[in-house]
Amino acid sequence: MITLKEGDKAPAFTGKDQDDKKVSLSDYKGRKAVLYFYPEDDTPTCTIQACNLRDNYALLKQNGFVIIGVSPDEAAKHKKFETKYSLPFTLIADPLHKIIDKYGVWGEKQLYGRKYMGLHRTTFVIDEKGVIRKIFLRPKNKQHAEEIIKAWNELK
Repeated sequence: MITLKEGDKAPAFTGKDQDDKKVSLSDYKGRKAVLYFYPEDDTPTCTIQACNLRDNYALLKQNGFVIIGVSPDEAAKHKKFETKYSLPFTLIADPLHKIIDKYGVWGEKQLYGRKYMGLHRTTFVIDEKGVIRKIFLRPKNKQHAEEIIKAWNELK
């Protein structure tokens, strides 16, 4: 589970995005990043969260944020998700859990009394120096962009 804390250096990573291009956290050095982990493309809650970030993308960008989504899905599935919902941000494929494990967001979950292993929806807000400033363990999917901006403004 998550051992990272606010104030920790964000773990470096490299992965492939929905266009099969290499993406690294270091590509965003000097910029604020919203690194959000979600279980699966095109599922109801994941779609609500992604569309909230899409609908507020201009506001997030205006506040200096870049958005990076990560899930265990393959790049081709990310591409379909991006296209279907006109998502304007990077989606990193992590089927081998290399990034997911570095951030500690994979673990036991429970649904209707059944326990299973899965991704815990979590968002890390990383500052320009690569430091984790805020961790959302249970993002408000319908108001996620708003809660990110509010939390950032409270950190100032």
